[in-house]
Amino acid sequence: MQGQPRGDHNELSGTVHGPAVQAGAVYGGIHIRAGDTGEGQRAYVPWQLPPSVRITDRTAELRTLEGHRERAAAEGYGTLAAVSGLGGVGKTAVALAWLHGLREWFPDGQLYAHLGAQSAAGAVSPEEVVGRFLRALGVPTGQIPTAPAERVALYRSLTADRRLVVLLDDAATAAQVRPLLPGGPNVTAVTSRWRMPGLTVDGCYAVHLDPLATEAAVELLRVTLADDRVAAQPAEARALVELCAGLPLAVRVAGARLAARPRRHITTMVRALTEERGRLEALAIEGDHNVRAALDLSYQGLRDEAARLYRRLSLHPGPEFGSAVADAALGGGRDASGPLDLLYDANLLIDAGDERYRFHDLVRLHAAEKAEADETPEERAAALRRIAHHYLATATRAEAIVDPQHRTLDRDSDATDPVIADFGEGGDAALDWLESELPNLMAVIRIARPAGFPAVAWQLADALWPLFLRRKFYEDWRAAHREGLLAAEELADPVAQCRMLTSGGMGELGMGDHERALEMFERAARTFHASGNALGQARTLNYQGLAHQRLGRLDRAAELFARAAAELPTVGDARAGGLARLNLADIALERERWEQAVTDADAAHTTLDEAGDAYNAARAATLLGRAHLGRDRHGLAEEWLSAALATLRGMAAHYETARAVESLATLAERRGQTGLARERYEEALGLYSAVGRSKSAHAEAVRARLGRLDTPETGGTEDTAG
Repeated sequence: MQGQPRGDHNELSGTVHGPAVQAGAVYGGIHIRAGDTGEGQRAYVPWQLPPSVRITDRTAELRTLEGHRERAAAEGYGTLAAVSGLGGVGKTAVALAWLHGLREWFPDGQLYAHLGAQSAAGAVSPEEVVGRFLRALGVPTGQIPTAPAERVALYRSLTADRRLVVLLDDAATAAQVRPLLPGGPNVTAVTSRWRMPGLTVDGCYAVHLDPLATEAAVELLRVTLADDRVAAQPAEARALVELCAGLPLAVRVAGARLAARPRRHITTMVRALTEERGRLEALAIEGDHNVRAALDLSYQGLRDEAARLYRRLSLHPGPEFGSAVADAALGGGRDASGPLDLLYDANLLIDAGDERYRFHDLVRLHAAEKAEADETPEERAAALRRIAHHYLATATRAEAIVDPQHRTLDRDSDATDPVIADFGEGGDAALDWLESELPNLMAVIRIARPAGFPAVAWQLADALWPLFLRRKFYEDWRAAHREGLLAAEELADPVAQCRMLTSGGMGELGMGDHERALEMFERAARTFHASGNALGQARTLNYQGLAHQRLGRLDRAAELFARAAAELPTVGDARAGGLARLNLADIALERERWEQAVTDADAAHTTLDEAGDAYNAARAATLLGRAHLGRDRHGLAEEWLSAALATLRGMAAHYETARAVESLATLAERRGQTGLARERYEEALGLYSAVGRSKSAHAEAVRARLGRLDTPETGGTEDTAG
């Protein structure tokens, strides 16, 4: 009996070496099983696992896998675990580290099969793998059943009373895996670039591997180099692994290339990887490990629609995106949810939470390469334009909900049928969407002009006005309007230029650059005058007045506001005239001219309320409350301030809410309600901090008042009589 281990054979003389059975007649129900060899081990013990490689910072994942095995063993069940992740993230290395560590408890062998999910020849059939496993377990080729179900039954029978582990590497589907699960309380690990929720019904425990954290990736680089270069160049080492985005394969390839040149500095490899277009080229060892090749395999396994979405999502300029962006990228009114799920299951997208996704840095570069290779320039431009119009149209919808009076100019997306995201109902939801998407919106503004659709840049900056006004993202406010102004200038559009100058100037006022703001307002006035736009020119009077007010030139500011209040209604903008009266009331308050402040604020409130401008009407109500507070009319002050606060809270207008709460705190302090005053001052301070104004004059005044309340002389008995 040739081919059997440990010398089992028969001699011509009749001597039998190894197990033997002598019987006259044999009937059904007889089970013949080889006994021990005398060394305490079975005759056929396969040890097929590839060697382990050193892994870094996977302790938590290994502990999780072992914990799952111990729980299953305690209940008398086998263990099934699936390790998934991006190509090159170290799935097989983690599985091997775990399974090799179990050899003491599973002495009957290790079975291994590469299932070929990414193979050019296609995935290996389960029947073929079962045949290999049966041969490894000692079944002669001629005795292996041809029927797939019989093969699987024999395989499970042979493994039912053995203690072994099985590694199914690079699996394609759950259906490919199921026939390969052994019988008995054994351990099976599956690795795949695809998440396999289908195996959950088989009791599978899923472990997803993310790229390494920076420190762990640096340690992997140190181990790969095996010299002192990481210790000598720690900053360069960190830069290198960050360019590799923590992908173990990329770190190992970069390290291997450096290890082959012991005198080369890490800085050299950093320079090679800094240029995005050549990064994947640099992360390759000829004829061996290659990051691009690893990602190519994942890409080749995608269906056409998913591959198209993969390519087009690489055009998205921001850090993360939701399903609406995917719909826009795909185009044609198609639902991208299916292809999007496939990309996630293939670990080509990372779940960023809240139904949002992002690319791993190297995957994004790979997708961009594929877009350049497999999409025409026209297709790429059209996809990017659809993405930009999606953001513009959705921001415009949010703007209309929060500040319906603001938009007075046409938007490019009006002429298309853009995908509009669903962000819920109400002003809070609209503002929250604008804030959460701000990094993406700013990215679109930056790329719009070089991409060939400059109008989107200034129009998107304009649509962000409600967010900038209420939540004070000053740096983005400035950057958006500077880019928007460049776009408007490129278009030679004087109306758009003036909108960028006036709205951008308001941001400069908020940042304290009052002179710069005044220059912008005066330039807008000159542009309007040159084009014969009397309405636009009259509107700049308000803006110029605000700049002079901040510069301490109250007389000049009051003069400009008065002109605006008189001229704007006559040229068709009563609402802007109401804003001028609001500004006059603010100056009167600054001068402690209480009755004048009441008159102007009341007129402003009436005009703005009639115009449907709830936000600015609430601002006027705050000024009315403060004016009455100045005259110690506590009841009227509370009435107006409370009404303003109710409106402003509903709009999530934190800065103006803080002004109303601060005034109510002053009212409580004057009434002797020390506890209420302290509570409201603290709330106001929190609101100022929430919009980045914790160092403003208003915030400092609130701190001073809180300090005064906390002193023994002024923090006395509270009067609740009101």
